[in-house]
Amino acid sequence: MDSKQSAVPPDFTVRRMLVFASIVSTILLSANALVCATWSYFFGPPGWIAWQVLPGVVAVAFIPATILRFRFNHPALRIVYAITSTWVGALNLAFFAAAGCWIVEGAAWLSGCPLQRFQIATILFSVALLATAYGLINAAWLRVSRVTVKLSNLPEAWQGRTAALVTDLHLGPLSGPDFLRRVLTRLRNLKPDAVFISGDMFDGPTIGLDQLVAPWREFSTSRGIFYVTGNHDEFAERSIYLDAVRRVGIRVLNNEKVSLDGLQVVGVHDSEAGDPTELREILRQVQIDRQHPSILLAHRPVNLSVAEEEGISLQLSGHTHGGQIWPWNLLVSRIYGRFGHGLSRLGKLQVYTSYGAGTWGPPLRVGTKSEIVLIRFENENAQG
Repeated sequence: MDSKQSAVPPDFTVRRMLVFASIVSTILLSANALVCATWSYFFGPPGWIAWQVLPGVVAVAFIPATILRFRFNHPALRIVYAITSTWVGALNLAFFAAAGCWIVEGAAWLSGCPLQRFQIATILFSVALLATAYGLINAAWLRVSRVTVKLSNLPEAWQGRTAALVTDLHLGPLSGPDFLRRVLTRLRNLKPDAVFISGDMFDGPTIGLDQLVAPWREFSTSRGIFYVTGNHDEFAERSIYLDAVRRVGIRVLNNEKVSLDGLQVVGVHDSEAGDPTELREILRQVQIDRQHPSILLAHRPVNLSVAEEEGISLQLSGHTHGGQIWPWNLLVSRIYGRFGHGLSRLGKLQVYTSYGAGTWGPPLRVGTKSEIVLIRFENENAQG
């Protein structure tokens, strides 16, 4: 049932990569130019065109480093990717600091109370620097979000039981086996009855997958570990990722339903879950019993009306990262609304979207957190 597998996925054809590289290069160079020009104007160092070359090169180097990591696993490349991705995150915050400098100076001039340029820039760029440092620490600090979900007609075997939602590990150049061991240490302490992995176990590259997921061999739960793909798990032929996951004992849900002591768990891979027609067809094929609770594992919080109409009780998703770095959390809120993070409801359907345990691109989190979600189940029909 591993459909939609291609040796060379559309997202990574040569043409798409060139378009991606051109667009992102333009954005990064433009942001870098504004930051350097602002720094020169407000602090006054000479020759800003010359000294902006190095940060510009580092920013643009993020693109070939991102592409090359799909083909190579050299330690030097991992270092370059770590440096460039971190700088892209810092550049994001520096860009808004630079824009803020011009806004503050303009407002001060209009109000007739001019401020010293040096003071404006010092304050705003210091905030950006501190936010970058905080973002690095915050992203590395894995936390547990606890939530209680009440489901109608919950089987007695699940009353008061827990399951962990683990999404967006993004195992790859930055987050390797050591990171996964930290996640599993937290899971052992939580002792969930089941673990649900709603996609993006991997960061995309297919190199060294067995080594990346090897720590999972040392972890188990009483009712199992279940996984569906995310978009990053479909950057290459999907079976490559699925086989690596199966080899460590994790149950892959290939657009199918399993029953865990009366609790229906349905897993739909990202490509199919992203297509409302395919999602509806799969949900009908698995024959959900509407008289008993059901959980849908789907990477993105999309096509929720389909899940609700087909009788799903609870959807568990990730993907959004909550925007990961300010101000992109505002964009995520704009796109996904109340389903961008946390527990929300659409009719009879409840949806929990996790920030995710890992990061993609810049290893920073500002305005969000790295999380494992521990879900405690209770019976909605219980008295008192």
